[in-house]
Amino acid sequence: MASVSKAYETLLYEPDGNVLVITLNRPEKLNAWNGKMESEFLDALDAASSDAAIRAIVVTGAGRAFCAGGDISAWSEDLTSGNSRRQASPLLARDGSPEVPIALARSKPVIAAINGHAVGIGLTVTLACDMRIASERAQFSARFVKVGLTPECGSTRYLPLVAGMGNALFMALTGRMIDATEAKERGIVDRVVPHDSLLEEAMALADEIAANPPSAVWLAKRLIHENANESNLRRVVTAEGFAIREARRQPDHAEAVQAFVEKRAPNFGG
Repeated sequence: MASVSKAYETLLYEPDGNVLVITLNRPEKLNAWNGKMESEFLDALDAASSDAAIRAIVVTGAGRAFCAGGDISAWSEDLTSGNSRRQASPLLARDGSPEVPIALARSKPVIAAINGHAVGIGLTVTLACDMRIASERAQFSARFVKVGLTPECGSTRYLPLVAGMGNALFMALTGRMIDATEAKERGIVDRVVPHDSLLEEAMALADEIAANPPSAVWLAKRLIHENANESNLRRVVTAEGFAIREARRQPDHAEAVQAFVEKRAPNFGG
C-alpha cells in the first residue's frame, strides 16, 4: 500500500515512493523551532516508523532557512509572564528537546538536506541525522552561548562524534556563524552541493539507501549508533554477532542469495 501525506501545522509530510520528505514549514519565521513543531516532528518520525513503505527520510526547510533556531518570542513570553522556572517538559524545545535525538537514532535512515541557516537547534537536529548534505548557501552556528544557554538536543554527544572535539569546542564556545565550505572543512556536513540541486541530491542518496534490504539497513544503523561510544570491544563484536545472526534469519537475506543464484535483481522488503 502506498504511503499518504499527513496534515501538520508546522511541517509538510510528503511520501515520494519509498522516501519520506519532512519539510520544516514556518518560512515566515525562518522555520524557528517551537513546541508545536517539536511535537509534530516526533509524530512524523513515529508515523514513518510504522509505515512499511517508507525506507528513508529526508528532512529539509521551506524558504530561506533550514531552521534559524528556537522561537525566541516564546522565550520572551515565558520571561515576562514569570514562567522561566516552570517544570521541564520532554516535548518542548526550550527545555532542550531530549526526545528529538533519541527519536532520530531509532528512526529509519534520515538525511538532512540543509537549504539555509541551521542555527542552534537548527544545527543540532542535523547532527542527530545520519547524513548531512548542505546547499552552498547554508550557514551554521551553535549559537547557544550567545543567548546565555548551553548546547542541547544531544549535540554535546553528536558534535564531537561528527566533527571532532576541537571543532565541537570551537562551535560551542564561540557561537560563530560559519558558511557551508567551512562546515564541510570542519566535518559538520558530508557534502556541499549547488543550491538548486540540493533536494535532488538528497533524494538520490535516500533512494540508494531505500533500495537496500530494510532489515539489514536498520540493523546496521542501530549497531553504529549503539557502538559509536562503546569502549569495550568485546561488547561491540558480541552485538555485531547477534545482529548478523538475526540478519541471516530475515527474508531479505534469503532473497539476496536467491537473486544472486538466479542472476536477477532482488526484491527486498516484499
